[in-house]
Amino acid sequence: MEMMAMSTIKARVLAMYLPQFHPIPENDEWWGEGFTEWTNVGKAKKYFKGHYQPRVPADLGYYDLRVAETRQAQADLAQEYGIEGFLYWHYWFGNGKQLLERPFNEVLESGKPNFPFALAWANYSWYAKNWNAEGVRKDKLLIEQTYCGDEDFISHFNAVLPAFKDKRYIKVNGKPLFMIFKPCELPDIKYFIDLWQSLAKENGLAGIYFIAQHQTKIDHNGKPEEESLRQMLESGFDAVNFVRLYEFLEQRSLYKKIMGRFNKIFRGMPVVYPYKKFYPHFSKAIDADLQAIPSIIPGWDHSPRSGKDGFVMTNSTPELFEKHVKNVLDKVRHKPQEERFVFIKSWNEWAEGNYMEPDLKFGKGYLEVLGNSLKLDL
Repeated sequence: MEMMAMSTIKARVLAMYLPQFHPIPENDEWWGEGFTEWTNVGKAKKYFKGHYQPRVPADLGYYDLRVAETRQAQADLAQEYGIEGFLYWHYWFGNGKQLLERPFNEVLESGKPNFPFALAWANYSWYAKNWNAEGVRKDKLLIEQTYCGDEDFISHFNAVLPAFKDKRYIKVNGKPLFMIFKPCELPDIKYFIDLWQSLAKENGLAGIYFIAQHQTKIDHNGKPEEESLRQMLESGFDAVNFVRLYEFLEQRSLYKKIMGRFNKIFRGMPVVYPYKKFYPHFSKAIDADLQAIPSIIPGWDHSPRSGKDGFVMTNSTPELFEKHVKNVLDKVRHKPQEERFVFIKSWNEWAEGNYMEPDLKFGKGYLEVLGNSLKLDL
């Protein structure tokens, strides 16, 4: 499989990739034997009239990521519709502890599929939601994200170094791309970046192209996006990926917030709003900044994981998604091709209603919109 020539596409589109579609001992212990992401997808229920649940995969089926043929089929499908590569979520909890690493390790070791990839460090603790007898939520810590100092930082770097040196690894001006999910969680992010940059050069790399992800203002100490971007660049990041899933919810009126709370408590419903209300908030003027990377979001429904505590975007369609995609592509068309990135959230987050893979309702509709949008006005 040959990578699509960069000169023939509007943007370098990377898709976030969830590896939790195979059993691991920890999930067996926490959730029951054989648990995978499909467990939540399969047991999803409708919470209101017209709720699109459960969602059923089409072309790829209920796959197992331990199967090489599945990974190849995913790569073939992504490449066909203009996606440059997958951005694999990577879990390193400190003291060398990893989870869900098998699919990527097998891709790395086998050399297949011959499809570009990069890593995104999902640096956060895992919790299980629980409620006590009084109905008060008491989350149970499953595994804690820790930062153990230089020795562990160096071990982490050495663990990902073979990937950085792989010919398929996505690079920017010769530097392997590496994203950090919660940059402000690290005790001293600038120190960490400087250390890894030194290690990269000691190991024959040109350096590392670091990207910070920005999901909510809360994760960035309440700072506006412009200030967060400046702060991240000063800390050593090369760019910031903006994901504005909650932007619309944060701007709701007090009345709508109260009604959302009422529906949850008295009607057992998650927060519900139509996709057409959300998608205009997914992209902003700042996305045109060279160091800003916008996100494409096909939809969202967290209820398979969180029930009435999630929120749901209703009536997402390929037609509305097309408007969103074109809006994002317009923000990046002026950027140098090497840094003309757009990230898709996500390729396969099925239990969040957030995926590009074909389902029974829309087939390849979202992929076709993406592919056609990338081909227009070249």
